[in-house]
Amino acid sequence: MAWFKREKQKISPVEKKGVPDGLWVKCPTCSEFLYKPELDKSLSVCRHCSHHFRIDPKTYHDLLLDKGSSKEMFANIRSKDFLNFKAEKKYKHQLDTATKRTGQNDAINIYIGTINSTDVILGIMNFVFIGGSMGSVVGEKVSRMIDYAHENKLPVLLVCASGGARMQEGAISLMQLAKTSAKLAQFSEGGGLYIPILTDPTTGGVTASYGMLGDLILAEPGALIGFAGPRVIKQTIGQDLPEGFQRTEFLKEKGFVDHIVTREKMKSTLYNIISILHE
Repeated sequence: MAWFKREKQKISPVEKKGVPDGLWVKCPTCSEFLYKPELDKSLSVCRHCSHHFRIDPKTYHDLLLDKGSSKEMFANIRSKDFLNFKAEKKYKHQLDTATKRTGQNDAINIYIGTINSTDVILGIMNFVFIGGSMGSVVGEKVSRMIDYAHENKLPVLLVCASGGARMQEGAISLMQLAKTSAKLAQFSEGGGLYIPILTDPTTGGVTASYGMLGDLILAEPGALIGFAGPRVIKQTIGQDLPEGFQRTEFLKEKGFVDHIVTREKMKSTLYNIISILHE
């Protein structure tokens, strides 16, 4: 048997080029793979099934407010470790890590600006900052924005995204439910217009306070909205729960949400509501 040996390598092997990480995203609703740059252009909404991915606060800011019109308010308020709280990590370390990761001092930013040249005050929660949890700073900022809106006769808009009250601050975080609710009651009695925008997820203490106290409650499609989780509720009532019972569509059917608004129509919808309802 003759054996042949190639003396020279004339054909160079082709180097395989890998797909860069993060270039494709799988939609959790329809399982289609989406090209990330195209998804960003569509405001992170799936073109196949209209699933609304979570977006960062800057995207909401740019989506809702007129370009160049905004000014941040109450930016220097910071949380304090009242209880010297320790779990796997110290609360102080959690705050430092969240601040470095997000570039924010806490889980909400407040802006004054315009929507189609109409003055508003806008709060945007950040779920990345310790789960968007509501502690003393979130409660204080929301209270201050309501006071500012009352003094300057502005409509209040608040993009909600939260896992609930911040346990690291104990009862102080729970006090924010009563504090913000009382402020909104005073604001309403004075004729103010308040519109919460519920996004995925809006749960816990935020749902139990300013998330559900709007004159008109808007929500993005498919958002998880509720107080306790489904497992806890099932254990409490001892019954199986309806499919999708904590999603926007179910809540609208039951009267907890007034209007489901897609992301691309959110700004125009808010403008129309303000034009009709704000004195």
